[in-house]
Amino acid sequence: MMGAVFLMATSAIGPGFITQTANFTITLGAAFACAIVISIVVDIAVQMNVWRVIGVSGLRAHQLGNAVVPGFGFLLAGLVFLGGVVFNIGNIAGAGLGANAMLGVDPRIGGAVSAAIAVGIFLSRRAGVALDRIVVLLGLLMIVATLAIAVTSSPPVGEALVSVVAPDTFDFVATTTIIGGTVGGYITYAGAHRLLDSGLTGPQHVGDITRSSVVSILVTGLMRILLFLAILGVVAGGAVLSQDAVGGPAGAAFSAAAGEAGLRVFGVILWAAALTSVIGAAYTSVSFVTTSATAERTRSLITVGFIAFCAVVYLIIEQAPTQLLIFAGTFNGLILPLGFGVLLWVAWRRRDLLHGYRYPAWLLAVGAIAWLLTLYLGYNALLLLGDL
Repeated sequence: MMGAVFLMATSAIGPGFITQTANFTITLGAAFACAIVISIVVDIAVQMNVWRVIGVSGLRAHQLGNAVVPGFGFLLAGLVFLGGVVFNIGNIAGAGLGANAMLGVDPRIGGAVSAAIAVGIFLSRRAGVALDRIVVLLGLLMIVATLAIAVTSSPPVGEALVSVVAPDTFDFVATTTIIGGTVGGYITYAGAHRLLDSGLTGPQHVGDITRSSVVSILVTGLMRILLFLAILGVVAGGAVLSQDAVGGPAGAAFSAAAGEAGLRVFGVILWAAALTSVIGAAYTSVSFVTTSATAERTRSLITVGFIAFCAVVYLIIEQAPTQLLIFAGTFNGLILPLGFGVLLWVAWRRRDLLHGYRYPAWLLAVGAIAWLLTLYLGYNALLLLGDL
């Protein structure tokens, strides 16, 4: 269960997560605290429903999709898998940049070595145990390292707390962007699909499923808050953060807070965030093209092939495919309302798939409200697709 919690959390905490948080903190200042809290509440509403439907049914999202609308599950699987490939190229690129900031090595070498580490995890004899341990370990490492910088930068915590309920400005786009970045695309299903491997599924395990879904978002939210405070302290101190610095504005903030050591710590955080996202994207994407009946060794080998392919593409093009990342990001905006809508339909109308479990009306209502917001994200995604 801890593996499922941290797989979801660390899948959300990727290079894009760090970049988004840094940019919005610089733009909005303490007012960004309000957007963070709102996003955590919405993310909890989404994940509680996703984990409960998948956990109680014992079926993966694409299997539920095919049960509701024949063929829909295949469409969902295709979108998630395609987005996973593109994002994993970006994750490997992020690991390379993290290794560069951490050790000064060439980003291509850092990316290749990081991909090899991920491959080694899935090739190990006890791949499932190795997967769970590495995401928990790296997840805790990121939190502790970010906490250290947050303390060093001396952020105006009081001002941030006031801004939670009375922000100077409110940016709806920023709020929806970080919601989509935390529970969009493959991230939506990472923890819930890993949960199925734990065997703690069915109506009798609703309590464990609910706690795990909430904790996963709280871990992600904690990392977002610490990163926000670390950068806010630097911004409030009057530092100007350059986009051209190593690691972008986030790297510049860590350097301003703790000098050379701060840059190295940032490298550790970025590398750990990228590596765990490589693992999470690969595991979840492959879970959409396999079933629970697929042998673990077979799944591991497919996952290895997935990571290797992404690594080769990255080494050939030598950078994250910016335009493809934007394009895949729009898929995230489309995947969330489609997949989440099917799961809510199962909760509302398909008790047969939930083994007769009576779904709580309050949770369904909360999920429906969150789903309306995902429709807005999907609408924005369609507009962006048109622009692309």
